[in-house]
Amino acid sequence: MKQIKIGLLGMGNIGTGAYKTLEMNKARIAANTGLDLTITRILEKDLARERDVTVVPEQFTQEADDILAAPDIDIVIELLGGLEPATSFMLTAMQNGKHVVTANKAAVAASYDKLLNTARANRVMFRFEASVGGGIPILNALTTALSANEYEEIRGILNGTTNYILTQMAENGLSYDRALKAAQEQGFAEADPTADVEGHDVANKLSILISLAFGKRVPPENIPTVGITGLTMRDIEKAAADGGKLKLIALARRKGDDIEYSVAPTFVANDHPLAGVRNEFNAIFVRGNAVGELMFYGKGAGPLPTGSAVMGDVTEIARAIAR
Repeated sequence: MKQIKIGLLGMGNIGTGAYKTLEMNKARIAANTGLDLTITRILEKDLARERDVTVVPEQFTQEADDILAAPDIDIVIELLGGLEPATSFMLTAMQNGKHVVTANKAAVAASYDKLLNTARANRVMFRFEASVGGGIPILNALTTALSANEYEEIRGILNGTTNYILTQMAENGLSYDRALKAAQEQGFAEADPTADVEGHDVANKLSILISLAFGKRVPPENIPTVGITGLTMRDIEKAAADGGKLKLIALARRKGDDIEYSVAPTFVANDHPLAGVRNEFNAIFVRGNAVGELMFYGKGAGPLPTGSAVMGDVTEIARAIAR
């Protein structure tokens, strides 16, 4: 059985989720592909952290080049997060002939063209399904099964933190501050939730969706973005009285020959499928000129859902290597 060797950059929550996904399903993946996928080296500083996976000390390294420049590594998974050194590591891996998989929406949105062009120039694959929607396979659907469509609209709930907060405000009458605290206690919000609640996380994801669906490069900083911090219970109650809910919506749609796009708290009527998306779940509503209306729904974050998307990309690259 052919072995595909993988280097993992970062073993925080998402890195552990990706590792565990492979650990749980290694036999099934081997049966489906005829390949032995093995994470042989892991770049990680925190070696003392307890993880619910079986890792031996020999797998760890604190030198990036042990992965990026290693001749035996076929695929590099980047799960460090942030812009740097993550972006530089991905570019170096590609320049060294390695295929790259990432869940890093900030890095992909900020350096979309550079990353794709570097992959093409070095004849390697670059995949980033997990960067939008966690375990929801929206990017793969847009670029494969639905690619014969001209997309007319993409509208989505792309952040579980803000959706959880708005759900708690609407259904349980919590103030914004109390709902945010509940989200933090449940592990749905970071100690510093700014990127989520101000809409920056959603803008990154929308930038990626626009590039893939509409072929237009819009950096996230150019997307008009409003978060949820200014919402009050009066706003929530007014939406309910008008027969709907407030959701933080990412929107991109055709308007003549152009595309309009935004991230903002938006009234969603109760009869629209996005209105029923609760708590930490995400959903992406797509309208194509041939397929009509579709909605993709599921867990948009979390170690295992995101790890599932990461390992899905790795498996597809491994199949291509074997071919």
